[in-house]
Amino acid sequence: MNKVLIIDASASYERLMTGLLARAGYTPIITDCIKAGKIEAAKLPPGAVIVTAMRLPDGNAREFINWLKIEGYKFPVIAVVENLNNADVLSIMRGGGAVDIIQRPAIDKQLVETVAQYVKTENKTFTLGKHLIPRQSDEWREIERKIKTIAKSNANVIVFGASGTGKEQVALEIYGQSSRSQKPHIVVEAGGAGLIGKHDPTSGRSEIYNRIKSYFENTDGGTIIVKNLQLLTFEKQSVLLHILEEEHPNVRVICTAEPYLRRMMAEQSFRPNLMYMLREFEIVIPPLREVTEDIPVLANFFLKMYANHHNEPRKRLDASAVKALKQHLWVGNVRELKNVILQAAFNANGEIISESDITFNVNDPEFDDSLDLRNPRKEIALIKEAYRRGGNWKEAAKLLNITEKTLISLRKKYGIDSNGEIQS
Repeated sequence: MNKVLIIDASASYERLMTGLLARAGYTPIITDCIKAGKIEAAKLPPGAVIVTAMRLPDGNAREFINWLKIEGYKFPVIAVVENLNNADVLSIMRGGGAVDIIQRPAIDKQLVETVAQYVKTENKTFTLGKHLIPRQSDEWREIERKIKTIAKSNANVIVFGASGTGKEQVALEIYGQSSRSQKPHIVVEAGGAGLIGKHDPTSGRSEIYNRIKSYFENTDGGTIIVKNLQLLTFEKQSVLLHILEEEHPNVRVICTAEPYLRRMMAEQSFRPNLMYMLREFEIVIPPLREVTEDIPVLANFFLKMYANHHNEPRKRLDASAVKALKQHLWVGNVRELKNVILQAAFNANGEIISESDITFNVNDPEFDDSLDLRNPRKEIALIKEAYRRGGNWKEAAKLLNITEKTLISLRKKYGIDSNGEIQS
């Protein structure tokens, strides 16, 4: 397994990063300062990656990177920034510094994917890949139908879905089935370093404009895929809107976004006119818990992938395992399912995987559907969904990872009756 050295003084973010990386198949090593980071860096094997906060108790990331250079270590360093401040980002990436950055608020969406870009090819862990995984639900067949229809047009598209549903795969499939597939495409992370401009004293335009404009110039006749559109800052929104509205580039834009982007528009943190220009068509991917018939199909796909990777017979799920998988809430969607299945395949001694081989990460902090958010509407929906899946209140409490006493209190609080309905 590839080792990832984390240098961060925030205990909560250390736990978050550790959980994300461990479930993706990496071995995280935790330190909270440069001094300890130097000791652990000296022990790292080939293929390792380093993730460091910009500011640390005994220095900053740039000082640590300079030490690595002096010592002759060439491990790729990914910097965690609080926000996309131009001065910070350009400083840490200038002159062979960090190879990439991730925003602290978007660690759950960017960390694993960014780390995967810099591990050595022979050591890469399992990822969802770039192609659609076959599924059997009516909802997924409708998505496949929409992909074929939308691909024939040159309209801009937004693919909506929660984290881990496979939005990028859908976006790439639209591009692959379109006439523009013969022209270049580029995938840009809305919250990543790729949209940070470089200073050009000869240009009268802003740095952001120059960078975004260059993407359109390099993909003339092709497609730009913007990932996590909800992370686009207001300044970048304005630049993108100007280019699309005033310059009319011969480029199709396909975006992926989490559902709360619509709320951002209502709250005026995302420009409605840009939304309408980008959302000429939309595809909405349902969360995995709403299409449970897809779970065995996806699980078998991941088991086949595991078997091929380890050159061994494919393992199978028994009835108890399938039942447990279908009852889980899957707030991490297909990405979470992949991690759970690969871990179960590793844990199972024989060729049959049973419920006892499956481990769920019930206290995962990366998802916004958690009861810990104390959002009344979400709590009510989760309680009712858990009751529907469990069939009784005892099983519902287990699915929600709370005690029956706590569940009774929540039902009383929200007026949920014994049949799982809101009392009038």
